[in-house]
Order: sequence, then C-alpha cells, then structure tokens
Amino acid sequence: MNELDCVRLTRDFEDLKAGVEGAIVYKYNDDDFEVEFFDADHETIGVYTISRDYLEVTWTFNR
Repeated sequence: MNELDCVRLTRDFEDLKAGVEGAIVYKYNDDDFEVEFFDADHETIGVYTISRDYLEVTWTFNR
C-alpha cells in the first residue's frame, strides 16, 4: 500500500462502516496510513489514521 492508492475498509472502524472507500494520503510506515474516506457522492467523510489490518487496496496508483 502506498500514497494515492484507493482502499476499502474490510471491517468497521470508529464511526465508519465496512465497505467505505477512500484514498491513502500519507504513508507513515508499512503498517499505518492517513486515509481520506468518501461517501457515495464523493464528499469527504473524514481523514483517519488507520492500520493496514482494516484496509484492502481497490486500485493502485502506478508511479
């Protein structure tokens, strides 16, 4: 997982439900990321620091 990759929650996290999608905006290390999550209208829900254990990649940004 890297910055700009699109991800999906695999299970509930704080006030977010599994299935919510977002994009990695910052990679702290191999296990922790800052992710901006979006609703169905592509409006930002919030930005969260989250472990890779909660995420799956849905699209990879090719550098």
